[in-house]
Amino acid sequence: MKKILLLLSAVALFWACGKTEPVTEPGPVAPSAISFSPASLEVPAAGGSYSFIVTSPARPAVSGQTEWLTVKDGVYNNFKITYSVEVAVNTAIEPREVSLMVKSGAISATYLVKQEAAEAPASLNPDSALSNASASKEAKNVYAFLLEQSGKKMLSGVQSGGTANNNERVNQIFQMTGKHPALAGYDYIFLQYSPTPAGWSWVVNYGDISAAKEQWQNNGLVNFMWHWNVPDSKEAWDKGKEGNFDGYNFYSDKTSFSIANALTPGTWENDFILQDIEKVAGYLKLLQDENIPVIWRPLHEAAGNYNLHGVTNNAWFWWGRGGADSCKRLWKLLRDKLEGEYGLNNLIWVWTLDATPGAENEWASWYPGDDLVDIVGVDIYADDTGAKARQYNAAVNLTGGHKLVTVSECGNIPDPSKCIAAGHAWNWFLTWDLESYALNTEVYWKTIMSSAAVLTREDMPSLK
Repeated sequence: MKKILLLLSAVALFWACGKTEPVTEPGPVAPSAISFSPASLEVPAAGGSYSFIVTSPARPAVSGQTEWLTVKDGVYNNFKITYSVEVAVNTAIEPREVSLMVKSGAISATYLVKQEAAEAPASLNPDSALSNASASKEAKNVYAFLLEQSGKKMLSGVQSGGTANNNERVNQIFQMTGKHPALAGYDYIFLQYSPTPAGWSWVVNYGDISAAKEQWQNNGLVNFMWHWNVPDSKEAWDKGKEGNFDGYNFYSDKTSFSIANALTPGTWENDFILQDIEKVAGYLKLLQDENIPVIWRPLHEAAGNYNLHGVTNNAWFWWGRGGADSCKRLWKLLRDKLEGEYGLNNLIWVWTLDATPGAENEWASWYPGDDLVDIVGVDIYADDTGAKARQYNAAVNLTGGHKLVTVSECGNIPDPSKCIAAGHAWNWFLTWDLESYALNTEVYWKTIMSSAAVLTREDMPSLK
C-alpha cells in the first residue's frame, strides 16, 4: 500500500510541477508625482511657440496663464500630455517669468517659464532734412512724412518681379487683402537690355514709367534699386553693344570686373560705368520730369556676406569686392554724377547693410557718411517674424541715431506690431517676393495689411 501511495504522490507532484500559469505583462503604473520635460522653459524676448510634456497620474489642469503667455493642452495618453505654449514678444526692458500650476487631484507641481528682457532700443533722432540741399519739393515732402511716421507705423512694401518695373505684385497683394502696399520696389537690373534689341520676344523698357507713375498718382511711394550688371571684359562689352549680353553679371564670383579699374580714368571699365551712369540718369530723369520722387537704393548689400567668398573676395557683388574704400568712392562718384552733372534732385539716398550676424562689426568702415546718406536700410532674411532688435540697434548706432532706418529688403516680414511695441522705428518693410517665404501666408498678409501698425497705399496722404 505504501508503494501505491508513494506512486500517487509522485504523479501528483509531477502534475503540479508540469502545470504552467498564463503570464501577463503588468499594466502601466500611475506615477506618484507630477514631472515635466523639460524641467523649465527659458525663451528669448522675441517669444514664440514652445511645448513641454507632463507626466501625471491623471489628466491635470493648468492655471497661472498671463496676458503674455497662453497654454493649450493636447491628448492625454499613457499618463503623458503635451502642452503647447505661446509666448508673446517681451517689449519690457526687464525679464519676466510666470509659474504655471499643474494639478491632478491632490498632486500638484509648478512649471516655471522665464523670458529674457527686450534689448533697449537705440536712441533715434534723425536729421530733419535731406542730405541734398537742392532736393525737390516732392522728395522733401516724402522725407518729412517718413520722419513723422517714424516709430508710429511701418509702410508696407513689395518688390516688383518679371521685368522689375511693373505693378503685378502690388496688384496681387490688393487681390489678396483688398489693399495696396504703400511702397513699390523697382529694379534697373535689366538696364543693359533696355531698350530691348529688335526682334526679341522678351521686352524690357525702363523708358516706360507707367508702373511708378501709377503708384505715385495713387499716393504710393516709389523705390528703385540697381542690380548693376557689368561685362567681364572689353570684348564682352563690345558684344553687349550688339545685343549679346552673355558676358554680363553682377555677382563677384561670376565676373572679374575690376572696381579699381572702374574708378581709374582712361580704362575701359571707367568708360563703361560712366556710360551706364549716364544711361540710368536718363531713366531717373523721366521720373523727375513727372515730379516723382525716388527712394534710391543703389550698391545694396555692398559688403555682402563676409564669409561667403572668403577673405579675399568678401562680397556678393562686384561693387563691394574691392573693399570698403573703393565702394565708398563709387558711391560718391554716383552721387556726384547723378546730382551734380545730371541735375537729379528727386532722389532720397538709402545705404543698405547686410544683416549677417557679426557683420555689424564692419558696418562703420563701409558707411559713406551722413552727408551722403539719407536713410540706412538693413536687408533681413530670417525664419521668423520677430522685431529684429540686433539689426535695429546696430543700424541706429551706426549713425549715432542721425538717420532713419528701414527694413529695405526682407523675406518673412517682421511683424510691424511687434516692431512698434518693441520701440523699433523701422520706416518700412519691403518683401522680396510673394512665393518664397513660408511665413508670409495669405492670413498673415491680411493681418498685416489691416494692422493699426501698418500703412497701406490707401492710408497714404498726397505728398505732391
